[in-house]
Amino acid sequence: MSPATEGQNLIEGMAVGHRQSLEQFYDHYGQAVYNLVVRIVRGSADAEEVVQEVFFQAWREAGRYDPARGTPHAWLMTLARSRALDSVRAIRRAHQIGESGIERDVEDPSPARAEQFADRALVRNALAALAPAQWRLLALAYYGGFTQTEIAARTGVPLGTVKTRIRAALEHLRQALGKGDAVLP
Repeated sequence: MSPATEGQNLIEGMAVGHRQSLEQFYDHYGQAVYNLVVRIVRGSADAEEVVQEVFFQAWREAGRYDPARGTPHAWLMTLARSRALDSVRAIRRAHQIGESGIERDVEDPSPARAEQFADRALVRNALAALAPAQWRLLALAYYGGFTQTEIAARTGVPLGTVKTRIRAALEHLRQALGKGDAVLP
C-alpha cells in the first residue's frame, strides 16, 4: 500500500470518528508537521501548540478531505503552514498592540506617569511572552468579551482546552507580574 493510500485510509477513519486512525495519522505525519511548523514559528513551545491545533483541525475536517486536490501529506502540510502563519501573525499583533501608545506616554514625565508607563511595559512584555494559542483565547475572552463556551464554539477548540489555555495564560501573567497570590480577572 502506498503512503498516500495509507494516509487516505487514515483520514477516512478519522472522518467516521476512529481515534486510532488519528493516532496512526499523527505517528505517520507528526514529525514532518512539527519540522515545518518550527521553521515558521521559530520556537518549540509555540510549534507544539500549533501542531496540536493542526491535528485537531485535521480530525475535525477529515470528512472534507478531497484526494483529487492532493495527497494526505500535502493537505496536512497546507493546514500546518496556515496554522503556523496564523500563529506568527498573532504574535506580531500582540507586539503591535503592546507598542501602541508609547509616544503618548513619554510626553508626560511626571513620576506617576513614569510608573504607569513601566507597568504598561511589564504587562506588554508578559502578554508578548504568551504562546500564540493562549494569547488568541485570552484576547477573545478579555478584549472580545466572549465566554469560554462561546470561544470554544467560535474557534473549534474543545472547551476543556480553552479553559486550560486561558488558565495557563493567567498563571503565566501572575508569575510575570510578580503577583503569585493575587487574583487576576
